[in-house]
Amino acid sequence: MNFLEVLYIVVPVALAYATPLIIAALGGIFSERSGVVNIALEGIMVIGAATGIITTLTLTDLGVGASSPWIALLVAMVVGALFSLFLAVPAILWRADQTVLGVAINMLAIGLAIFVVRVLYNKGQTDFIEYRIAKENVPFLSDIPVLKMFFINVQYTSFVAIALAFVVWFVIFKTPFGLRLRSVGEHPMAADTMGINVTKMRFMGVMLSGAFGGLAGAVYAVTVTTNFSGTTIVGQGFLAIAAMIFGKWNPLGALGAGLFFGFAQALSIIGSNLPVINNVPQLLLLIAPYALTILALAGLVGRADAPKSVGIPYIKGKR
Repeated sequence: MNFLEVLYIVVPVALAYATPLIIAALGGIFSERSGVVNIALEGIMVIGAATGIITTLTLTDLGVGASSPWIALLVAMVVGALFSLFLAVPAILWRADQTVLGVAINMLAIGLAIFVVRVLYNKGQTDFIEYRIAKENVPFLSDIPVLKMFFINVQYTSFVAIALAFVVWFVIFKTPFGLRLRSVGEHPMAADTMGINVTKMRFMGVMLSGAFGGLAGAVYAVTVTTNFSGTTIVGQGFLAIAAMIFGKWNPLGALGAGLFFGFAQALSIIGSNLPVINNVPQLLLLIAPYALTILALAGLVGRADAPKSVGIPYIKGKR
């Protein structure tokens, strides 16, 4: 097996695992650019994953068919946005500690999701979905030598995630909405003086973060695991936060970081089938994504300055 053949195997798997990380990281950027720390991305992804699977199973029972998982992604976005209010209301209106809130919401999410699953299915996990977003070969592009590694055995959600990174970059850096969002995360008093509603913008940032987090969780569930249990989302939300920081709160940087972490996860999953690293102990392969995350953040990312007012509640009239 030559190097190119290895890439033909690794790249599609890396794209599948990178997709939810990229989407969730983009959501984190919306929240933190507005000045609200979102440690709760892990919990929001849990809720999104549960919503995605439950909705797909329900729609399948109703005879909707192959479009079920795509509709489920939209439902998960709405549920994720609503669930993010558990962060937005206390953090923005009541000026609660955002880090503690995030930890509490992560614990709430897993408990709530498992409770709902037990009520609906009388067991600790759902059934496997019949219709999933399957891997496909992109017509024409999958026939191009070398480049076909990006277009064989891929889900279209991967291309959606990459496109979203460019859309979010444009929204944040090239639109009036993005300028207002960044201003309330950098200097909310100055933004308030200019007539920008700081509370409204921060709510919008957190709820957009929730929508993207819910979408990310649902994408992971309907493309990778195809069912939901208490261990469906384990650490992906935190990896997405790492990708956001590694990308320096820039959507295109988060895209690159998400691809990097997705590649690391792919190696941990299929590394035992690849030459050179097939003799590496499985345990080392499993911890590789998290070890690479630590190394990347500690030694490679350089200076990463968060928005100046992130995590600081805004009190009108006070600096």
